[in-house]
Amino acid sequence: MATLCRPAVSVPEHVITMEQTLELARTVHADHPQLDLALRLIQNTGVEKRHLLQPIEETLRHPGFEHRNAVYESEAKARVPAVIERALADAELRPVDIDVIIYVSCTGFMMPSLTAWLINSMGFRTDARQVPIAQLGCAAGGAAVNRAHDFCTAYPEANALVVACEFCSLCYQPTDLDVGNLLSNGLFGDGLAAAVVRGRGGRGVALERNGSYLVRDTEDWIAYDVRSTGFHFKLDRRVPGTMEPLAPALRALAAEHGWDAASLDFYIVHAGGPRILDDLGKYLGVQPEAFRFSRATLTQYGNIASAVVLDALRRLFDEGSTRHSARGILAGFGPGITAEMSLGRWTEAQVPAPAGRC
Repeated sequence: MATLCRPAVSVPEHVITMEQTLELARTVHADHPQLDLALRLIQNTGVEKRHLLQPIEETLRHPGFEHRNAVYESEAKARVPAVIERALADAELRPVDIDVIIYVSCTGFMMPSLTAWLINSMGFRTDARQVPIAQLGCAAGGAAVNRAHDFCTAYPEANALVVACEFCSLCYQPTDLDVGNLLSNGLFGDGLAAAVVRGRGGRGVALERNGSYLVRDTEDWIAYDVRSTGFHFKLDRRVPGTMEPLAPALRALAAEHGWDAASLDFYIVHAGGPRILDDLGKYLGVQPEAFRFSRATLTQYGNIASAVVLDALRRLFDEGSTRHSARGILAGFGPGITAEMSLGRWTEAQVPAPAGRC
């Protein structure tokens, strides 16, 4: 059975606090007619600090989409390998043991994908499959885990590597004064994560079932406008209420597996904001404490897009209190509106896996 091993997570060195964010908003957008509303929305995110790729003075500049995308590529190449190395070490595997690399990111663009560079630079096999996912936004972390699970189900001896690289600060648009965009300026942070899904052996979450769900006619609720200045984030005011239609999808997936979504042992979900977690708890009948890992990610890092679920999972590992065979759910939510969900049990098994070749 495929096992999702401990994720490795990294955040950049530059930090901006909530207080600094609010003061910047007051200064930069002093004449905005809805400034008070934007400030209240930012304060209500629950974010205490975020990590940024560049100093705030550089982040606030917009030297052009070409320059920003060049920064994305150079920084991804500089920072991703170390995260991958830690994830492989935690899974007790080498680059040559990996059969598929699933790379997710929605904050920059490369063709060929970073996967090609990783294969050439880090010793992965040249026959390793490449699966780049660029347009699922925050849901992509959950989707990557699910596609890794699917691959290891099809090829039981295989090993998959999941990588999430999100530099949300490179999408800052100083001239975009939509309230939803102002909110995103105080919500999103930068972060990277990687994790291995082992087809055999490993310690972590033994994946048993996965599923996807799309809420009809919501594709414009979370979106990008792609302009000459780059990616302009669009956030509909109805997004915080999306747990009402998505919670039944989580309950249905659990029920198909013979589980009750209200009585699981751990919950690793995307923390898009505090209301997402509050509403999910309400509609599932789960106590707020169940989402402590996701809340900690939101509080300390902000919304780091596709990397959120991997960081929340890393916090579950680090807490060290999960018993063998404990049941849980992992879910990412993003544009579509889309949910990517998986069910699994905690396993302490440490069985060596043969090098995957498929």
